[in-house]
Parts: sequence; structure tokens; C-alpha cells
Amino acid sequence: MLATPRPPETASLAHDRIYRSLRQRVMHGELPPGHSLTLRGLAGQYGVSMTPAREAVRRLVAEGALTMSVSGRVATPELSNERIEELAAIRALLEPELAGRALPRAHMALNDRLQAINRTLAEVIAKGDAIGYIRTNLEFHRTLYLRAQAPAMLAMVETVWLQLGPTMRHLYGRLQRTAVPRHHRTIVAALRAGDEPGLRLAVRTDVTQGLRMLVA
Repeated sequence: MLATPRPPETASLAHDRIYRSLRQRVMHGELPPGHSLTLRGLAGQYGVSMTPAREAVRRLVAEGALTMSVSGRVATPELSNERIEELAAIRALLEPELAGRALPRAHMALNDRLQAINRTLAEVIAKGDAIGYIRTNLEFHRTLYLRAQAPAMLAMVETVWLQLGPTMRHLYGRLQRTAVPRHHRTIVAALRAGDEPGLRLAVRTDVTQGLRMLVA
């Protein structure tokens, strides 16, 4: 029996595919700060025409995931100390709030899931996998924040993560991690104890401590 041929990909689907893939690559630090991108290169990489590549780039520029100069050069952001401090302050405001809202909906299955993510985090740290570390660390936080049932607030936080992605790759090299961040364990313990002030403090410290190293 002959397989049914797949319908051709529309420009809209192609744009969305490039957008999601490139967004994930930027957020997880796969591209270093100041990394240049070309529409022709992206179109060739994803096997599409220039139009969906251009639309995906425009969307990511609007989100702050990419920058575009007056001359049209597209690159991942190189953040100033002032910008890093601003984004760290946003994380310090929003993420403890999400954690606090998640606490009443926390359950043993959530604690088990967070501990499993921490075990995966330990594995990628042992391998020296910077991208794996960023991806798994964000998974830990997203898994907790989803329990807050505050999608607009989470979307704002993810936009900050997106802008910080390349910088977080640079930060990983300076942190020289050898173990899971201790504040992750404190977060899990606070959830288990129902300790909202302790949870908020642990999240705030976890999301800002490393970034302070970059502006010291």
C-alpha cells in the first residue's frame, strides 16, 4: 500500500516552524551573544523560501530574542550590564509571584517531578553540557510556574528568558557548576513544607544570584 503523500507546507506553517525552532535555540543558549544570522542562511537551513524566514526573524526581533541593526544585520543580543540588571529585576518580581501562586496547587506529584528534573540537571552538569543545563533549569522553573495557572504572567517571564538565553550560555562558563543549584533543593523543601515566604525567597535568590556575577 502506497503511503499518502504529505501536503506541501504552507508559508504560514513554515514560518511557525522556523519561529519555534529558532526561539528554542535562542532561549536555551545554543547561540552565543552577538551571533549573526542571515535570512538566506536560515532559509537554506530550514529548507524554505526567504519569506517565512523573514517573518520568523521579525517576530523574534519584536520579542527581543534577536536584534536588527539599521543596516539590517540580525544577531542574538549582547546585553549591557544595565540591561542584565533590568531583566534580573523583572525575574525577581515575577517569578517569586508565580511560585507563590503555585503553592496552593502543589502536590506530591509536583515535588516528585521537580526532584526528577534535578536528577537530570545533575547528569547534564556532570557532562559539562551548557545547553542541557539551561534547558533543564528552565524546565524546573516552568514546571513549577505552570501550577500557578497564570498564563499571561508566565508568558512575560518566558520573554525574559528568551532575551537572556545567549547571556545564560556565557554565564554557565563562569558558574563552573559541579552540583545542582542548592536553591533548587530549598524550593522543593519549601513546597513540601507549605512555606510561602521561604519559597518566594528561594526562587528570588535562585533566579538572580547567577546574573549578579555578570555585572560585578
